[in-house]
Amino acid sequence: MAQNQFSLLGQRRFLPFFVTQFFGAFNDNVYRQAIIALLFVMGLSTAERGTYATLAPAIFILPYFLFSGYAGQLADKLEKSRLIRITTTMEIAIMSAAAIGFYLHSLPLLMLCLFATGVQSTLFGPVKYSVLPGVLRKDELVGGNGLVEMGTTVAILLGMLAGGAIFRLAGAHGELFAGLSVIALAVLGNAVSRFIPPVAPGDPHLQFNWNPLPESRKALALTRTTAAQRYAVLGISWFWFFGTVVTSQLPTFAEVSLGGDERLYLLILALFSVGTGIGSLLCERLSSHRIDSRLVLWGALGMSLFLLDLVRRTWTPLGSHDIGIMEFVRDASHWALIADVVLIGAFTGIFVVPLFAMVQTLSDPSQRSRVFAGVNIQNSGYIVLASLSALALTKLGFATPQLFLVLAVVNGLALILWQRRLRATHSQ
Repeated sequence: MAQNQFSLLGQRRFLPFFVTQFFGAFNDNVYRQAIIALLFVMGLSTAERGTYATLAPAIFILPYFLFSGYAGQLADKLEKSRLIRITTTMEIAIMSAAAIGFYLHSLPLLMLCLFATGVQSTLFGPVKYSVLPGVLRKDELVGGNGLVEMGTTVAILLGMLAGGAIFRLAGAHGELFAGLSVIALAVLGNAVSRFIPPVAPGDPHLQFNWNPLPESRKALALTRTTAAQRYAVLGISWFWFFGTVVTSQLPTFAEVSLGGDERLYLLILALFSVGTGIGSLLCERLSSHRIDSRLVLWGALGMSLFLLDLVRRTWTPLGSHDIGIMEFVRDASHWALIADVVLIGAFTGIFVVPLFAMVQTLSDPSQRSRVFAGVNIQNSGYIVLASLSALALTKLGFATPQLFLVLAVVNGLALILWQRRLRATHSQ
């Protein structure tokens, strides 16, 4: 009989891996937000801060395009717990250099370390999801993926909050505290990773190809081995597109549409993130421990419906000015809007978790890590496309609710496209 997913948190085959990936996601976001906070400490102009804020995500995501071919090969060739220890050791070295960058106010060094962090994340990415089928039974995959997705979402949110608060809390010692914090988190992640039990490599005799371009093309081709796999991977990439558009617009949405102060954005982001975590955890119960494509369809439907309701409630700006978090929450007229944000996140989690489990079960074990390397390449492309699409619509004069309306409609069209395919290919 299948166990409750939370029982996995008490087992060595899952808990050390879960905590390691949590620390990794948390530290990445502490570091990125601490860099942004440092820009204010350094007294850079608004234009200069905007340049670095735009440049930073591009620097972080570039390694996914450049080195995913290497990452997939390594994750299939090497014993997986060993590779995780290697990547977390890399993180200690990178964050040690970053600490020097914080102390010296060296933005070039911090940007170089951000690129190196992207490389480290690129190497960790394929093993993050390919390791689960090696330690979990098939009836545990949905629950295990739900826990990982929940953990990642919460880690990102907490990391953003912690990184943004470091300089405010530490005052004159902000640079030192920021550097020590990212080093300490990297050391903790590496220490926990040493408790991850061995996970057999997919193909220990794989001949490593040092030319990344053909390997990247091969990884992308592996994501399209079957129709079911192709559509599942496409769904995961759409999750990143949808999430990138929504989260990138939340600061403007909170300020302009909701009339909030600079802190209200954090509340809306937290509501969306918590909702995604809740939805991810609900997948196991909703699917009765099975990998069920119907959850994907219901998830997509809920994403569109509640995003449309959010648009309906905010099409005309609420009219308040600099409303704070507590004032916003106390107003009962905002409760339905708050529910919309949480439910958009929840259905987003319900949408994506079964897709990860599908790709894991549909992939050849000897190629699974390279498949997820291909997934990461495609996801990165969709993230860039989402950012450019949102920017283009904004330049054309679209307000955030109008942009959300377009996203909800396109998501609905995608639901229609996937309905027959997913039901026919993977419902069990």
